Amino acid sequence: MPPQAHQLMPPMNDEQENHGLRRISSESSMSDAGMGGPPSEYRVRKSSLIGMIDWTHVLGTHLPLLTVGGILILFAQIVHQVVTERGPQDLDWSMETIQHIATEVSVLFVSLYESIVESRGFLIFSPAVKTTALVLVVMVWILRREKPVYLLSFSTFKPPESWKVSHAEVLEIMRRQKCFTEESLEFLRKILERSGTGQATAWPPGIVQCLDSPDKPADRSIEASRKEAETVIFDVVEKALRKANVKPKEIDYLIINCSLFSPTPSLCAMVINKFAMRSDVCTYNLSGMGCSASLISIDLAKQLLRSSPRNGKALVVSTEILTPNFYHGNDRGFLIQNTLFRCGGAAMVLSNSWFDGKRAWYKLLHTVRVQGTGEAAYQCVYEGEDANGERGVRLSKDIVKVAGKCMEKNFTMLGPSVLPLTEQALVVLSIAARFFLKQMSNFFKANKKEDLALKLPVVKPYVPDFKRGIDHFCIHAGGRAVIDGIEKNMKLETYHTEASRMTLMNYGNTSSSSIWYELEYIQEMQTTNPLKKGDRVLQVAFGSGFKCTSGVWLKL
Repeated sequence: MPPQAHQLMPPMNDEQENHGLRRISSESSMSDAGMGGPPSEYRVRKSSLIGMIDWTHVLGTHLPLLTVGGILILFAQIVHQVVTERGPQDLDWSMETIQHIATEVSVLFVSLYESIVESRGFLIFSPAVKTTALVLVVMVWILRREKPVYLLSFSTFKPPESWKVSHAEVLEIMRRQKCFTEESLEFLRKILERSGTGQATAWPPGIVQCLDSPDKPADRSIEASRKEAETVIFDVVEKALRKANVKPKEIDYLIINCSLFSPTPSLCAMVINKFAMRSDVCTYNLSGMGCSASLISIDLAKQLLRSSPRNGKALVVSTEILTPNFYHGNDRGFLIQNTLFRCGGAAMVLSNSWFDGKRAWYKLLHTVRVQGTGEAAYQCVYEGEDANGERGVRLSKDIVKVAGKCMEKNFTMLGPSVLPLTEQALVVLSIAARFFLKQMSNFFKANKKEDLALKLPVVKPYVPDFKRGIDHFCIHAGGRAVIDGIEKNMKLETYHTEASRMTLMNYGNTSSSSIWYELEYIQEMQTTNPLKKGDRVLQVAFGSGFKCTSGVWLKL
Protein backbone atom coordinates (compact mmCIF):
# COMPACT_ATOMS: atom_id res chain seq x y z
CA MET A 1 0.00 0.00 0.00
CA PRO A 2 1.53 3.36 -0.93
CA PRO A 3 2.40 5.72 1.91
CA GLN A 4 0.52 8.90 2.44
CA ALA A 5 1.65 11.43 -0.13
CA HIS A 6 3.26 14.63 0.99
CA GLN A 7 0.94 17.50 1.80
CA LEU A 8 -0.98 17.97 -1.43
CA MET A 9 -2.35 21.42 -0.74
CA PRO A 10 0.09 23.59 1.17
CA PRO A 11 -1.46 26.63 2.82
CA MET A 12 -1.30 29.92 1.00
CA ASN A 13 1.32 32.33 2.21
CA ASP A 14 1.15 36.08 2.12
CA GLU A 15 2.99 36.20 -1.18
CA GLN A 16 0.39 34.01 -2.81
CA GLU A 17 -2.48 36.09 -1.46
CA ASN A 18 -1.48 39.21 -3.36
CA HIS A 19 -1.30 39.72 -7.09
CA GLY A 20 2.41 38.98 -7.31
CA LEU A 21 1.92 35.22 -7.28
CA ARG A 22 5.15 33.28 -7.19
CA ARG A 23 5.55 30.31 -9.52
CA ILE A 24 6.02 26.97 -7.86
CA SER A 25 8.17 24.02 -8.80
CA SER A 26 6.85 20.60 -9.69
CA GLU A 27 4.89 18.47 -7.27
CA SER A 28 6.71 15.78 -5.32
CA SER A 29 7.92 13.13 -7.71
CA MET A 30 5.82 10.10 -8.45
CA SER A 31 8.64 7.85 -7.31
CA ASP A 32 8.54 9.44 -3.87
CA ALA A 33 4.83 8.89 -3.61
CA GLY A 34 5.08 5.27 -4.66
CA MET A 35 7.71 4.22 -2.11
CA GLY A 36 7.63 3.54 1.55
CA GLY A 37 5.00 1.27 3.04
CA PRO A 38 4.84 -2.46 2.35
CA PRO A 39 2.28 -3.76 -0.11
CA SER A 40 -0.95 -5.22 1.10
CA GLU A 41 -1.02 -8.91 1.94
CA TYR A 42 -3.42 -9.47 -0.94
CA ARG A 43 -1.69 -10.71 -4.06
CA VAL A 44 -2.98 -11.30 -7.54
CA ARG A 45 -3.77 -14.98 -7.44
CA LYS A 46 -2.10 -17.03 -10.15
CA SER A 47 -3.86 -20.18 -11.20
CA SER A 48 -1.72 -23.29 -11.13
CA LEU A 49 -3.70 -24.77 -14.00
CA ILE A 50 -1.81 -24.97 -17.24
CA GLY A 51 -4.91 -23.68 -19.00
CA MET A 52 -4.33 -20.20 -17.56
CA ILE A 53 -1.12 -19.79 -19.61
CA ASP A 54 -1.57 -17.70 -22.74
CA TRP A 55 -0.25 -20.34 -25.11
CA THR A 56 -1.43 -18.39 -28.13
CA HIS A 57 0.96 -15.58 -27.28
CA VAL A 58 3.79 -17.95 -26.29
CA LEU A 59 3.52 -19.68 -29.67
CA GLY A 60 2.83 -16.47 -31.56
CA THR A 61 5.90 -14.65 -30.25
CA HIS A 62 8.28 -17.38 -31.39
CA LEU A 63 6.35 -18.49 -34.48
CA PRO A 64 8.21 -16.27 -37.01
CA LEU A 65 11.61 -17.56 -35.92
CA LEU A 66 10.30 -21.11 -35.75
CA THR A 67 8.98 -20.76 -39.30
CA VAL A 68 12.35 -19.54 -40.60
CA GLY A 69 14.08 -22.34 -38.73
CA GLY A 70 11.58 -24.83 -40.12
CA ILE A 71 12.30 -23.71 -43.68
CA LEU A 72 16.03 -24.24 -43.10
CA ILE A 73 15.35 -27.67 -41.59
CA LEU A 74 13.15 -28.59 -44.55
CA PHE A 75 15.86 -27.60 -47.00
CA ALA A 76 18.47 -29.52 -44.97
CA GLN A 77 16.24 -32.60 -45.00
CA ILE A 78 15.87 -32.40 -48.78
CA VAL A 79 19.66 -32.12 -49.18
CA HIS A 80 20.09 -35.02 -46.78
CA GLN A 81 17.69 -37.11 -48.90
CA VAL A 82 19.69 -36.36 -52.04
CA VAL A 83 23.00 -37.14 -50.35
CA THR A 84 21.64 -40.39 -48.90
CA GLU A 85 20.44 -41.52 -52.31
CA ARG A 86 23.91 -40.85 -53.78
CA GLY A 87 25.56 -42.97 -51.12
CA PRO A 88 28.27 -41.95 -48.62
CA GLN A 89 31.12 -43.35 -50.79
CA ASP A 90 30.71 -40.51 -53.28
CA LEU A 91 31.02 -37.71 -50.73
CA ASP A 92 34.27 -35.80 -51.03
CA TRP A 93 32.53 -32.37 -50.61
CA SER A 94 34.44 -30.84 -53.49
CA MET A 95 33.00 -27.93 -55.45
CA GLU A 96 31.97 -30.37 -58.17
CA THR A 97 30.09 -32.51 -55.63
CA ILE A 98 28.29 -29.47 -54.17
CA GLN A 99 27.26 -28.35 -57.65
CA HIS A 100 26.02 -31.83 -58.41
CA ILE A 101 23.94 -31.91 -55.21
CA ALA A 102 22.47 -28.49 -56.01
CA THR A 103 21.56 -29.73 -59.48
CA GLU A 104 19.85 -32.81 -58.06
CA VAL A 105 17.92 -30.67 -55.54
CA SER A 106 16.66 -28.44 -58.33
CA VAL A 107 15.73 -31.55 -60.34
CA LEU A 108 13.84 -32.79 -57.29
CA PHE A 109 11.78 -29.57 -57.13
CA VAL A 110 11.09 -29.84 -60.87
CA SER A 111 9.91 -33.39 -60.26
CA LEU A 112 7.71 -32.08 -57.43
CA TYR A 113 6.06 -29.66 -59.83
CA GLU A 114 5.54 -32.38 -62.43
CA SER A 115 4.13 -34.76 -59.82
CA ILE A 116 1.63 -32.12 -58.70
CA VAL A 117 0.60 -31.43 -62.28
CA GLU A 118 0.23 -35.14 -62.97
CA SER A 119 -1.53 -35.68 -59.62
CA ARG A 120 1.06 -38.21 -58.46
CA GLY A 121 1.30 -36.49 -55.04
CA PHE A 122 4.44 -36.11 -52.97
CA LEU A 123 5.74 -39.68 -53.26
CA ILE A 124 9.18 -38.44 -54.31
CA PHE A 125 9.91 -37.11 -50.78
CA SER A 126 10.80 -39.02 -47.65
CA PRO A 127 8.37 -39.12 -44.68
CA ALA A 128 10.56 -36.70 -42.67
CA VAL A 129 10.44 -34.08 -45.42
CA LYS A 130 6.67 -34.43 -45.80
CA THR A 131 6.15 -34.09 -42.02
CA THR A 132 8.28 -30.93 -41.83
CA ALA A 133 6.48 -29.45 -44.83
CA LEU A 134 3.11 -30.12 -43.22
CA VAL A 135 4.18 -28.40 -39.97
CA LEU A 136 5.41 -25.40 -41.97
CA VAL A 137 2.11 -25.15 -43.82
CA VAL A 138 0.27 -25.06 -40.47
CA MET A 139 2.66 -22.38 -39.13
CA VAL A 140 2.20 -20.18 -42.17
CA TRP A 141 -1.58 -20.60 -41.92
CA ILE A 142 -1.49 -19.46 -38.28
CA LEU A 143 0.70 -16.49 -39.16
CA ARG A 144 -1.69 -15.40 -41.88
CA ARG A 145 -4.89 -16.08 -39.93
CA GLU A 146 -4.80 -13.15 -37.48
CA LYS A 147 -2.04 -10.61 -37.12
CA PRO A 148 -0.98 -9.49 -33.65
CA VAL A 149 -0.94 -5.87 -32.52
CA TYR A 150 2.16 -4.84 -30.60
CA LEU A 151 2.83 -1.61 -28.72
CA LEU A 152 6.40 -0.72 -29.62
CA SER A 153 6.53 2.41 -27.46
CA PHE A 154 4.53 5.26 -25.99
CA SER A 155 5.38 8.68 -24.59
CA THR A 156 3.57 11.34 -22.56
CA PHE A 157 3.83 15.10 -22.53
CA LYS A 158 5.72 16.63 -19.60
CA PRO A 159 4.70 20.31 -19.39
CA PRO A 160 7.39 22.93 -18.74
CA GLU A 161 7.52 24.64 -15.37
CA SER A 162 6.10 27.84 -16.86
CA TRP A 163 2.82 26.01 -17.58
CA LYS A 164 2.31 24.70 -14.05
CA VAL A 165 -0.08 26.35 -11.63
CA SER A 166 -1.11 25.82 -8.02
CA HIS A 167 -4.67 25.92 -6.73
CA ALA A 168 -4.13 29.51 -5.62
CA GLU A 169 -2.90 30.46 -9.07
CA VAL A 170 -5.88 28.73 -10.72
CA LEU A 171 -8.24 30.83 -8.59
CA GLU A 172 -6.24 33.96 -9.31
CA ILE A 173 -6.49 33.29 -13.06
CA MET A 174 -10.24 32.92 -12.67
CA ARG A 175 -10.44 36.15 -10.69
CA ARG A 176 -8.49 38.08 -13.33
CA GLN A 177 -10.99 37.12 -16.03
CA LYS A 178 -13.37 39.59 -14.32
CA CYS A 179 -16.36 37.49 -15.35
CA PHE A 180 -16.82 35.12 -12.40
CA THR A 181 -18.95 36.05 -9.41
CA GLU A 182 -17.75 35.57 -5.84
CA GLU A 183 -20.18 32.67 -5.51
CA SER A 184 -18.64 31.01 -8.55
CA LEU A 185 -15.11 31.55 -7.24
CA GLU A 186 -16.06 30.01 -3.90
CA PHE A 187 -17.64 27.06 -5.73
CA LEU A 188 -14.45 26.61 -7.77
CA ARG A 189 -12.33 26.73 -4.60
CA LYS A 190 -14.37 23.96 -2.97
CA ILE A 191 -14.23 21.80 -6.09
CA LEU A 192 -10.45 22.26 -6.30
CA GLU A 193 -10.00 21.23 -2.67
CA ARG A 194 -11.88 17.98 -3.25
CA SER A 195 -10.62 17.30 -6.78
CA GLY A 196 -7.51 15.30 -5.91
CA THR A 197 -5.35 17.43 -8.22
CA GLY A 198 -1.98 18.63 -6.96
CA GLN A 199 -0.27 21.98 -6.78
CA ALA A 200 1.67 21.74 -10.05
CA THR A 201 -0.76 20.79 -12.82
CA ALA A 202 -0.51 22.46 -16.22
CA TRP A 203 -2.57 25.00 -18.11
CA PRO A 204 -1.56 26.33 -21.55
CA PRO A 205 0.37 29.60 -21.96
CA GLY A 206 -2.64 31.36 -23.44
CA ILE A 207 -4.41 31.02 -20.09
CA VAL A 208 -1.44 31.16 -17.72
CA GLN A 209 -0.31 34.49 -19.19
CA CYS A 210 -2.99 36.13 -17.05
CA LEU A 211 -0.61 35.77 -14.08
CA ASP A 212 1.95 38.05 -15.73
CA SER A 213 -0.33 41.07 -15.63
CA PRO A 214 -3.71 41.76 -13.97
CA ASP A 215 -4.93 43.39 -17.18
CA LYS A 216 -3.89 40.63 -19.59
CA PRO A 217 -6.91 38.44 -20.52
CA ALA A 218 -6.78 34.79 -21.50
CA ASP A 219 -5.83 34.22 -25.13
CA ARG A 220 -8.40 31.82 -26.61
CA SER A 221 -7.52 32.54 -30.24
CA ILE A 222 -7.05 29.90 -32.93
CA GLU A 223 -3.33 30.72 -33.12
CA ALA A 224 -2.85 30.19 -29.39
CA SER A 225 -4.80 26.93 -29.64
CA ARG A 226 -2.72 25.74 -32.56
CA LYS A 227 0.46 26.65 -30.70
CA GLU A 228 -0.61 24.51 -27.73
CA ALA A 229 -1.41 21.62 -30.08
CA GLU A 230 1.97 21.88 -31.80
CA THR A 231 3.85 21.97 -28.50
CA VAL A 232 2.10 18.92 -27.07
CA ILE A 233 1.71 16.76 -30.16
CA PHE A 234 5.16 17.35 -31.70
CA ASP A 235 6.82 16.53 -28.38
CA VAL A 236 5.05 13.20 -27.80
CA VAL A 237 5.32 12.07 -31.43
CA GLU A 238 9.06 12.74 -31.57
CA LYS A 239 9.70 10.87 -28.31
CA ALA A 240 7.48 7.91 -29.23
CA LEU A 241 9.14 7.44 -32.62
CA ARG A 242 12.58 7.70 -31.08
CA LYS A 243 11.79 5.13 -28.38
CA ALA A 244 10.36 2.72 -30.98
CA ASN A 245 13.32 3.29 -33.34
CA VAL A 246 10.82 4.01 -36.10
CA LYS A 247 11.26 6.66 -38.79
CA PRO A 248 8.31 8.92 -39.69
CA LYS A 249 8.20 7.54 -43.23
CA GLU A 250 7.60 4.02 -41.83
CA ILE A 251 4.19 5.05 -40.45
CA ASP A 252 1.29 3.66 -42.49
CA TYR A 253 -1.63 4.87 -40.34
CA LEU A 254 -1.88 8.12 -38.37
CA ILE A 255 -4.77 8.52 -35.91
CA ILE A 256 -5.22 11.63 -33.74
CA ASN A 257 -8.05 12.11 -31.28
CA CYS A 258 -8.86 15.52 -29.84
CA SER A 259 -12.44 16.18 -28.82
CA LEU A 260 -12.87 19.95 -28.76
CA PHE A 261 -10.27 21.35 -31.16
CA SER A 262 -10.57 20.36 -34.80
CA PRO A 263 -8.83 22.98 -36.98
CA THR A 264 -8.33 23.19 -40.72
CA PRO A 265 -5.86 21.91 -41.89
CA SER A 266 -6.34 18.97 -39.56
CA LEU A 267 -4.07 17.93 -36.72
CA CYS A 268 -3.01 14.93 -38.82
CA ALA A 269 -1.94 17.27 -41.63
CA MET A 270 0.01 19.29 -39.08
CA VAL A 271 1.95 16.18 -37.97
CA ILE A 272 2.55 14.98 -41.53
CA ASN A 273 3.94 18.38 -42.49
CA LYS A 274 6.19 18.58 -39.44
CA PHE A 275 7.68 15.09 -39.67
CA ALA A 276 7.69 14.76 -43.49
CA MET A 277 5.68 11.55 -43.55
CA ARG A 278 4.80 9.68 -46.74
CA SER A 279 2.14 11.11 -49.01
CA ASP A 280 0.17 7.84 -48.94
CA VAL A 281 -0.11 7.62 -45.15
CA CYS A 282 -3.72 6.95 -44.10
CA THR A 283 -4.94 9.59 -41.63
CA TYR A 284 -7.90 9.70 -39.26
CA ASN A 285 -9.00 12.63 -37.06
CA LEU A 286 -11.39 11.67 -34.25
CA SER A 287 -13.28 14.38 -32.36
CA GLY A 288 -16.15 14.70 -29.91
CA MET A 289 -15.47 11.38 -28.15
CA GLY A 290 -14.19 12.76 -24.86
CA CYS A 291 -11.91 10.98 -22.45
CA SER A 292 -12.63 7.53 -23.91
CA ALA A 293 -11.20 8.38 -27.33
CA SER A 294 -7.69 6.98 -26.85
CA LEU A 295 -8.81 3.35 -26.64
CA ILE A 296 -11.23 3.99 -29.51
CA SER A 297 -8.22 5.13 -31.54
CA ILE A 298 -6.29 2.04 -30.44
CA ASP A 299 -9.20 -0.15 -31.51
CA LEU A 300 -9.33 1.58 -34.90
CA ALA A 301 -5.58 1.05 -35.33
CA LYS A 302 -6.03 -2.62 -34.39
CA GLN A 303 -8.69 -3.12 -37.05
CA LEU A 304 -6.60 -1.35 -39.69
CA LEU A 305 -3.45 -3.31 -38.88
CA ARG A 306 -5.20 -6.68 -38.73
CA SER A 307 -7.03 -6.12 -42.00
CA SER A 308 -3.90 -4.99 -43.82
CA PRO A 309 -2.46 -7.61 -46.20
CA ARG A 310 1.07 -6.50 -45.35
CA ASN A 311 3.03 -5.55 -42.27
CA GLY A 312 2.52 -1.97 -41.16
CA LYS A 313 2.85 0.51 -38.34
CA ALA A 314 0.35 2.92 -36.82
CA LEU A 315 0.91 6.11 -34.83
CA VAL A 316 -1.86 7.08 -32.40
CA VAL A 317 -1.92 10.48 -30.68
CA SER A 318 -4.33 11.33 -27.85
CA THR A 319 -4.67 14.84 -26.46
CA GLU A 320 -7.07 17.62 -25.53
CA ILE A 321 -6.46 21.31 -26.30
CA LEU A 322 -7.67 23.58 -23.50
CA THR A 323 -6.88 27.04 -24.88
CA PRO A 324 -10.18 27.59 -26.79
CA ASN A 325 -12.30 25.82 -24.17
CA PHE A 326 -11.80 28.04 -21.11
CA TYR A 327 -15.34 28.69 -19.87
CA HIS A 328 -16.14 32.32 -18.98
CA GLY A 329 -19.59 32.00 -17.40
CA ASN A 330 -21.13 31.24 -14.01
CA ASP A 331 -23.25 28.16 -14.69
CA ARG A 332 -22.05 25.52 -12.21
CA GLY A 333 -22.61 22.69 -14.66
CA PHE A 334 -20.05 24.29 -16.97
CA LEU A 335 -17.67 25.54 -14.27
CA ILE A 336 -16.48 22.06 -13.29
CA GLN A 337 -14.46 21.76 -16.51
CA ASN A 338 -12.27 24.68 -15.39
CA THR A 339 -11.24 22.86 -12.21
CA LEU A 340 -10.42 19.34 -13.42
CA PHE A 341 -9.05 19.40 -16.96
CA ARG A 342 -5.35 20.02 -17.54
CA CYS A 343 -2.87 19.94 -20.42
CA GLY A 344 -1.52 16.56 -21.51
CA GLY A 345 -1.01 14.22 -24.40
CA ALA A 346 0.34 10.82 -25.37
CA ALA A 347 1.60 9.10 -28.52
CA MET A 348 1.71 5.35 -29.17
CA VAL A 349 3.48 3.38 -31.92
CA LEU A 350 1.80 0.09 -32.92
CA SER A 351 2.89 -2.68 -35.27
CA ASN A 352 1.33 -5.84 -36.72
CA SER A 353 4.61 -7.53 -37.62
CA TRP A 354 5.33 -10.83 -35.88
CA PHE A 355 9.03 -9.97 -35.94
CA ASP A 356 8.38 -6.88 -33.77
CA GLY A 357 7.18 -9.11 -30.93
CA LYS A 358 10.73 -9.47 -29.62
CA ARG A 359 11.25 -5.72 -29.12
CA ALA A 360 7.70 -4.65 -28.31
CA TRP A 361 6.73 -3.42 -24.84
CA TYR A 362 3.19 -4.80 -24.81
CA LYS A 363 0.84 -6.93 -26.87
CA LEU A 364 -2.80 -5.90 -27.28
CA LEU A 365 -5.08 -8.72 -26.14
CA HIS A 366 -8.59 -7.24 -26.06
CA THR A 367 -10.50 -4.01 -26.67
CA VAL A 368 -14.14 -3.50 -25.71
CA ARG A 369 -16.31 -0.46 -26.43
CA VAL A 370 -19.79 0.16 -25.06
CA GLN A 371 -22.03 3.03 -26.17
CA GLY A 372 -24.68 4.18 -23.74
CA THR A 373 -28.19 4.81 -25.03
CA GLY A 374 -30.94 7.13 -23.91
CA GLU A 375 -31.24 10.88 -23.39
CA ALA A 376 -29.49 10.84 -20.00
CA ALA A 377 -26.41 9.18 -21.48
CA TYR A 378 -26.39 11.55 -24.45
CA GLN A 379 -26.73 14.70 -22.34
CA CYS A 380 -24.42 13.92 -19.40
CA VAL A 381 -21.33 15.43 -21.12
CA TYR A 382 -22.61 18.07 -23.52
CA GLU A 383 -20.93 20.98 -25.26
CA GLY A 384 -23.17 24.00 -25.51
CA GLU A 385 -23.81 27.54 -24.32
CA ASP A 386 -25.15 28.83 -21.03
CA ALA A 387 -27.97 31.33 -20.66
CA ASN A 388 -25.58 34.19 -21.49
CA GLY A 389 -24.17 32.58 -24.62
CA GLU A 390 -20.84 31.49 -23.09
CA ARG A 391 -19.59 28.26 -24.66
CA GLY A 392 -18.42 25.32 -22.56
CA VAL A 393 -18.91 21.66 -21.67
CA ARG A 394 -21.69 20.88 -19.22
CA LEU A 395 -21.31 17.90 -16.90
CA SER A 396 -24.61 16.40 -15.75
CA LYS A 397 -25.38 15.23 -12.22
CA ASP A 398 -26.28 11.84 -13.74
CA ILE A 399 -22.74 11.22 -15.00
CA VAL A 400 -21.76 8.85 -12.17
CA LYS A 401 -24.91 6.75 -12.61
CA VAL A 402 -24.56 6.63 -16.40
CA ALA A 403 -20.85 5.77 -16.16
CA GLY A 404 -21.62 2.93 -13.76
CA LYS A 405 -24.12 1.35 -16.14
CA CYS A 406 -21.78 1.64 -19.12
CA MET A 407 -18.89 0.16 -17.16
CA GLU A 408 -21.07 -2.76 -16.02
CA LYS A 409 -21.97 -3.56 -19.64
CA ASN A 410 -18.35 -3.18 -20.73
CA PHE A 411 -17.03 -5.56 -18.07
CA THR A 412 -19.80 -8.05 -18.83
CA MET A 413 -18.44 -8.25 -22.37
CA LEU A 414 -14.80 -8.22 -21.26
CA GLY A 415 -15.13 -10.79 -18.45
CA PRO A 416 -15.21 -14.01 -20.53
CA SER A 417 -11.95 -12.97 -22.21
CA VAL A 418 -9.91 -12.29 -19.07
CA LEU A 419 -11.49 -14.10 -16.12
CA PRO A 420 -10.55 -17.67 -15.15
CA LEU A 421 -13.23 -20.34 -15.53
CA THR A 422 -13.83 -20.50 -11.77
CA GLU A 423 -14.94 -16.85 -11.69
CA GLN A 424 -17.10 -17.28 -14.77
CA ALA A 425 -18.72 -20.35 -13.21
CA LEU A 426 -19.61 -18.39 -10.07
CA VAL A 427 -21.27 -15.70 -12.20
CA VAL A 428 -23.32 -18.33 -14.05
CA LEU A 429 -24.34 -20.02 -10.78
CA SER A 430 -25.39 -16.66 -9.35
CA ILE A 431 -27.57 -15.89 -12.37
CA ALA A 432 -29.09 -19.39 -12.31
CA ALA A 433 -29.83 -19.19 -8.58
CA ARG A 434 -31.49 -15.77 -8.90
CA PHE A 435 -33.60 -16.99 -11.83
CA PHE A 436 -34.66 -20.15 -9.96
CA LEU A 437 -35.60 -18.24 -6.80
CA LYS A 438 -37.56 -15.69 -8.81
CA GLN A 439 -39.55 -18.47 -10.49
CA MET A 440 -40.18 -20.11 -7.10
CA SER A 441 -41.36 -16.80 -5.66
CA ASN A 442 -43.76 -16.26 -8.56
CA PHE A 443 -45.06 -19.83 -8.15
CA PHE A 444 -45.76 -19.36 -4.43
CA LYS A 445 -47.47 -16.01 -5.02
CA ALA A 446 -49.62 -17.49 -7.77
CA ASN A 447 -50.77 -20.19 -5.35
CA LYS A 448 -51.43 -17.65 -2.58
CA LYS A 449 -48.50 -18.79 -0.45
CA GLU A 450 -46.87 -15.41 0.10
CA ASP A 451 -45.46 -16.53 3.46
CA LEU A 452 -43.34 -19.17 1.71
CA ALA A 453 -42.25 -16.65 -0.91
CA LEU A 454 -40.99 -14.31 1.82
CA LYS A 455 -38.90 -17.11 3.34
CA LEU A 456 -36.89 -17.67 0.16
CA PRO A 457 -33.26 -16.53 0.47
CA VAL A 458 -32.04 -13.46 -1.38
CA VAL A 459 -29.06 -14.08 -3.66
CA LYS A 460 -27.13 -10.96 -4.60
CA PRO A 461 -25.58 -10.67 -8.07
CA TYR A 462 -22.03 -12.02 -7.96
CA VAL A 463 -19.39 -9.42 -8.79
CA PRO A 464 -16.46 -11.32 -10.31
CA ASP A 465 -12.98 -10.72 -8.95
CA PHE A 466 -11.18 -9.11 -11.87
CA LYS A 467 -7.98 -9.15 -9.82
CA ARG A 468 -7.72 -12.84 -10.67
CA GLY A 469 -7.31 -12.06 -14.36
CA ILE A 470 -5.79 -8.57 -14.27
CA ASP A 471 -2.57 -7.55 -12.53
CA HIS A 472 -2.65 -3.75 -12.98
CA PHE A 473 -5.46 -1.23 -13.43
CA CYS A 474 -5.30 2.09 -15.29
CA ILE A 475 -8.59 3.78 -14.35
CA HIS A 476 -9.27 7.07 -16.10
CA ALA A 477 -8.28 9.90 -13.76
CA GLY A 478 -11.58 11.70 -14.22
CA GLY A 479 -11.74 12.76 -10.58
CA ARG A 480 -11.29 11.44 -7.08
CA ALA A 481 -14.94 10.33 -6.83
CA VAL A 482 -14.61 8.24 -10.01
CA ILE A 483 -11.52 6.44 -8.70
CA ASP A 484 -13.05 5.93 -5.24
CA GLY A 485 -16.23 4.46 -6.72
CA ILE A 486 -14.46 1.97 -8.97
CA GLU A 487 -12.07 0.95 -6.20
CA LYS A 488 -15.01 0.23 -3.88
CA ASN A 489 -17.24 -1.57 -6.38
CA MET A 490 -14.45 -3.76 -7.78
CA LYS A 491 -12.93 -4.33 -4.31
CA LEU A 492 -9.52 -3.20 -5.48
CA GLU A 493 -6.53 -2.76 -3.23
CA THR A 494 -5.05 0.68 -2.65
CA TYR A 495 -2.03 -0.08 -4.82
CA HIS A 496 -4.34 -1.00 -7.72
CA THR A 497 -5.60 2.60 -7.89
CA GLU A 498 -2.29 4.19 -6.92
CA ALA A 499 -1.38 4.98 -10.53
CA SER A 500 -4.72 6.72 -11.12
CA ARG A 501 -4.50 8.81 -7.96
CA MET A 502 -0.91 9.85 -8.59
CA THR A 503 -1.71 10.78 -12.19
CA LEU A 504 -4.63 12.89 -11.01
CA MET A 505 -2.44 14.59 -8.42
CA ASN A 506 0.56 15.28 -10.68
CA TYR A 507 -1.19 16.01 -13.98
CA GLY A 508 -4.91 16.46 -13.31
CA ASN A 509 -7.52 15.10 -15.71
CA THR A 510 -5.67 15.12 -19.04
CA SER A 511 -8.71 13.63 -20.79
CA SER A 512 -8.02 10.71 -23.15
CA SER A 513 -4.28 10.62 -22.45
CA SER A 514 -4.64 10.04 -18.69
CA ILE A 515 -4.54 6.23 -18.99
CA TRP A 516 -1.09 6.48 -20.59
CA TYR A 517 0.28 8.60 -17.72
CA GLU A 518 -1.02 5.85 -15.45
CA LEU A 519 0.64 3.09 -17.47
CA GLU A 520 3.86 5.09 -17.43
CA TYR A 521 3.63 5.35 -13.64
CA ILE A 522 3.09 1.59 -13.30
CA GLN A 523 5.96 0.90 -15.68
CA GLU A 524 8.53 3.27 -14.25
CA MET A 525 7.56 4.38 -10.75
CA GLN A 526 5.34 1.97 -8.85
CA THR A 527 7.08 -0.16 -6.25
CA THR A 528 4.08 -1.46 -4.31
CA ASN A 529 2.95 -3.68 -7.20
CA PRO A 530 5.90 -3.84 -9.65
CA LEU A 531 5.24 -4.56 -13.30
CA LYS A 532 6.64 -7.91 -14.49
CA LYS A 533 6.78 -9.74 -17.79
CA GLY A 534 3.58 -11.65 -18.39
CA ASP A 535 1.43 -9.23 -16.35
CA ARG A 536 -1.87 -8.10 -17.79
CA VAL A 537 -2.80 -4.42 -17.64
CA LEU A 538 -6.37 -3.15 -17.92
CA GLN A 539 -7.09 0.39 -19.14
CA VAL A 540 -10.59 1.80 -18.57
CA ALA A 541 -11.86 5.19 -19.78
CA PHE A 542 -15.17 7.06 -20.00
CA GLY A 543 -16.26 9.63 -22.53
CA SER A 544 -19.10 11.71 -23.88
CA GLY A 545 -21.94 10.02 -25.68
CA PHE A 546 -21.81 8.19 -23.22
CA LYS A 547 -19.05 5.63 -23.78
CA CYS A 548 -16.97 3.23 -21.72
CA THR A 549 -13.91 1.72 -23.37
CA SER A 550 -11.45 -0.84 -22.07
CA GLY A 551 -8.26 -2.44 -23.31
CA VAL A 552 -6.10 -5.27 -21.99
CA TRP A 553 -2.34 -5.36 -22.63
CA LEU A 554 0.17 -8.14 -22.01
CA LYS A 555 3.60 -7.02 -20.76
CA LEU A 556 6.34 -8.54 -22.88
